[in-house]
Amino acid sequence: MMRAPVNGNLRRRQLWDKVMLGLLILGSLIVVAPLLLVLGKVFVTGFSAINLAFFTQDFQPVEAGGGGLRHAIIGTVLMNLLALLIGGVLGLAGGILLSEYPDHPVNPTLRVISDLLNGLPALLKGLVIYTLVVITTGRFSGVAGALALGLIMVPIVLRATEGVLKLVPWSVREAGLGLGLPRWRVILSLVLPAASSGVITGLMLGFARAAGEAAPLYFTAGGSQFLNFNLGQQTESLALTIYKYANEPSPLRVEQAWAAALVLTLLVLIASLLARWVTRAR
Repeated sequence: MMRAPVNGNLRRRQLWDKVMLGLLILGSLIVVAPLLLVLGKVFVTGFSAINLAFFTQDFQPVEAGGGGLRHAIIGTVLMNLLALLIGGVLGLAGGILLSEYPDHPVNPTLRVISDLLNGLPALLKGLVIYTLVVITTGRFSGVAGALALGLIMVPIVLRATEGVLKLVPWSVREAGLGLGLPRWRVILSLVLPAASSGVITGLMLGFARAAGEAAPLYFTAGGSQFLNFNLGQQTESLALTIYKYANEPSPLRVEQAWAAALVLTLLVLIASLLARWVTRAR
């Protein structure tokens, strides 16, 4: 006589479980739909504007065919790699200090600086580098652009590093210290490898965040219409090109802006997939 209520409660719980699962799926689709629409637009419109000249030629006037964006692609790669080195090193160092030395007297100040950098608009970070580097040296340069992008990466990498290092059990550290290893060696040889997947993910998040920034580069890199491997000179980037070309009246330039957006998206995607592949291989 007691089985009916039990079975009824079971069916009711199963029904609610299906309802809540359906709501979760619906909510996820609502959140992801705008991203899919934007990516679909970028891929469809940008792919139609890509050709061999896009990757093998530099800037040319519209009357001469429009040229390509080789100079912007190479400039983007060089500046972002240097920015990743700058922001990655500073972010990793700060994250290690906050996680592994929680009682260090510098930590409260470091947290304030990290929060300040995270809250500042990218434009203001570009103005900071403009004041400190561009005005001092008297010229725009790819190095100044990399410094501005590195400032954008620092708080992202720092917070990600601190978070993943705290997930490593303290028993790992105690085992290394018990073997007589110095603290720095324990961190480099045991803690960081154990959290390498999360650390690399944080680096890629910082890279993706900075790669699409154009505003700080106006005040630092300056942009250029020529191929340039010397980051001590003015350097072009895809983000700058997208902004400039998208506002031009020429349909060819607008198409090239879409193509540049597609290439920039693919660069970030390839970098992320490569980082994940390296992490899994290790």
